[in-house]
Amino acid sequence: MIWIAAAVVLVVLAVAGGVVSYNRFVSQRNLVQDSWRQVDVELHRRYDLVPGLLTSVRTHEHGETEVFDEVVRRADVAARGGDLSLRAGREAALAEALRRLFAVADRHPALGKDEEFADLQRQVAETEDRIAAGRRFYNANVRAYNTRVGAFPSSLLAARCGFEKAEYFEVEEAQVRAAPAIDFGALGTPSQTPPGDQ
Repeated sequence: MIWIAAAVVLVVLAVAGGVVSYNRFVSQRNLVQDSWRQVDVELHRRYDLVPGLLTSVRTHEHGETEVFDEVVRRADVAARGGDLSLRAGREAALAEALRRLFAVADRHPALGKDEEFADLQRQVAETEDRIAAGRRFYNANVRAYNTRVGAFPSSLLAARCGFEKAEYFEVEEAQVRAAPAIDFGALGTPSQTPPGDQ
């Protein structure tokens, strides 16, 4: 009789442990998805800022159509979506194109006096900061979730119930990892080449 009771208790504990573990997987997976949605919102906000930014720069007509066309093309491609590794590359290319656009703006003092451009440039910089923060939060949630998916004994439940590792959203290039450096004071003066880059 004691053996039967002990066996029943063990089965109940195993089932309860499995249910708790399953629910924790679901909760972590949802957290990963929710944190990605926040990154995605900021990425779309950046896409939305690009047309206004280009319009503002073009009003000063600098003959830099190649840079403008690249920003438009990169924003178009980035907005198409795709898996995270593909998107990371596209987002990195867009960030680099925006850097080139801001470099053009730095060379034209008239833009420094354009309030609309300065406001859009500030919004882009803030959006880049939020994208970087959101990416870190998303990747931290992915790391916690993936650790549970791969660790024993939770890996047994993950394999049985179809919980698969989530993909990180990482930007590979070091210069793209940082938000664009925007020196608002430099808009009215010619840009200087840092020592060592000459």
